[in-house]
Amino acid sequence: MTTTINSRGRLGNQIIRNLAVSLIAEKNNLYVNYGCYNLIQELGINLFIGINKHPTTILLTDENYFDMMSNASLNHNLNANNTYFQTKEITNLLYNYLHSNAIKTNIINKNPFKGRYNANNDLFIHIRLTDAERFNPGIKYYMNSISNIKFTNLYISTDDKTHNIITQIIQKYPNTILNYDEIETFQFASTCKNIILSHGSFSAVIGYLSFFSNVNYPEYESNKIWYGDMFSIDGWNKNSV
Repeated sequence: MTTTINSRGRLGNQIIRNLAVSLIAEKNNLYVNYGCYNLIQELGINLFIGINKHPTTILLTDENYFDMMSNASLNHNLNANNTYFQTKEITNLLYNYLHSNAIKTNIINKNPFKGRYNANNDLFIHIRLTDAERFNPGIKYYMNSISNIKFTNLYISTDDKTHNIITQIIQKYPNTILNYDEIETFQFASTCKNIILSHGSFSAVIGYLSFFSNVNYPEYESNKIWYGDMFSIDGWNKNSV
């Protein structure tokens, strides 16, 4: 069968991979056993599970993804466990899917913070650190980005609340609020009027789900990127680091 149960990466990677697989599965009525299925359903992202199980399995990769997407009579299971599907072309496809009317409406309706959409002038920053600290765009990027935004409340989600980047921001903006678990981070952040992202898939997904927000992301540096170009979204603001 097609499965992503043993695939690599944390929740942001799982969302992107599973959604990429789901779009092909829906075209071919494939049965798929998804990793993190229940968590992703909480976001209002319904992953397709069909009935077809085939005797053979082929690798699904960045290179053959669109060939598989255009194949309406696929007679193989798909092995997607070793690919992240974070190219510009694939993630733009996923972004457009999430922003289609029916899908967007379902995600909005499942969001417990939906009353905040278009009803605040808040700023939300996602700051990825810990295992990816060496890829972080740095304090200058965050401070410059914050200074260019007029906001009411400042929220930060981070995996290292004691890091000096966090303490420096709080020192300058003492009313900063640190908040939320993974799912609530996606849901709350996506309702804020202004978003500042870090590198990585978790940040990217926050941006994809922020339907009414001004989204800012760091420009790419060759030594501070470990994924494909999943931030080049029309209407997003690329900020210098």
